[in-house]
Amino acid sequence: MPLTFDPPNQPKYSGDDVITSIWQDPGFGSYFTDHMAVADWDRQVGWHNDRIVDYAPVALDPAGAVYHYAQEVFEGLKAYRHADGSIWLFRPEANAARFERSAHRLALPELPAEDFVTSVHRLVEIERRWVPGGEEQSLYLRPFMMASENFLGVRPAQSVLYVVIASPVGAYFTGGVAPVDIWVSTEYSRVANGGTGAAKCGGNYAASLLPQELAHENGCSQVLFVDAAERRWVEELGGMNFFMITTDNQLVTPNLNGNILPGVTRDSLLTVAPELGLTPVERPIELSEVLTRIGDGSVRELFACGTAAVITPIRSLKHEEREYIIDVDKATHTIPLREHLLDIQYGRSADTRGWMRRVC
Repeated sequence: MPLTFDPPNQPKYSGDDVITSIWQDPGFGSYFTDHMAVADWDRQVGWHNDRIVDYAPVALDPAGAVYHYAQEVFEGLKAYRHADGSIWLFRPEANAARFERSAHRLALPELPAEDFVTSVHRLVEIERRWVPGGEEQSLYLRPFMMASENFLGVRPAQSVLYVVIASPVGAYFTGGVAPVDIWVSTEYSRVANGGTGAAKCGGNYAASLLPQELAHENGCSQVLFVDAAERRWVEELGGMNFFMITTDNQLVTPNLNGNILPGVTRDSLLTVAPELGLTPVERPIELSEVLTRIGDGSVRELFACGTAAVITPIRSLKHEEREYIIDVDKATHTIPLREHLLDIQYGRSADTRGWMRRVC
């Protein structure tokens, strides 16, 4: 039977003054709403005990398998308040499908897409007061699943916990969209061929943290990874997909090869690109090609994309030998692409593809 995620009989709610105060400066992932959606799974019963409960710590035994073998996956999506006060989700079915694929790769039970969407929908419904309405503000949703069995043997866990939490978030760029400098990592890899690169799991992000620190030490905001086998092919940033725009109006991104996360924002941009005069291209991209074409001017714009920032313009790529700089003042497509997608998400443009799902 489909899961329903019914709310508690006597839910606890924060006062309007508390929520309004948080909206003044929500940051990203710093504050959390009053409730969370939860469901259990075990090998004998399957998915069961689905409910919405008061937000609280999750208690796991020290022998909980997730602590020792990192068997977990997660998602990230947002709820948006439109000008008329209604609240909408953007392509939750796409996140649900990726969540299933991630779970399969990590040997976790696959939560049916219908149940994933229901859990997110019901949580947003009960927390609708928390969805801010300021410029580029939204309610960030974090569904995750983790092994909860108390067992130290190395095998897939036979009991699993699924949770959805929510956090009001502000505009990613508080002072306007700012181009960033990117450190190219040729020493460390995010993932390897045959690994978990296409799954959204914590281990991939953990592997990016040390290179990220090295990027900061070199004056860069993010790190760009190349493939582990040849150190030759561009893959993605620590948590964002990579794009370049050429002078012949091609929007080029690395093809999905098992190492790259299939981002929902990535897919959305490829889909809407023709509406802004761009030809979407998915193909292998050599790092040397990017650097050469920055130099000769045939690549005129670079950016990264993901749920949090939507699009982040890239000012330069830097590694041990030199820095390759893009003239961001001549960019003509990056910001219009970003605004076009935001207009759909916030209801300022017509949703011709049925991407938006109304909650309330």
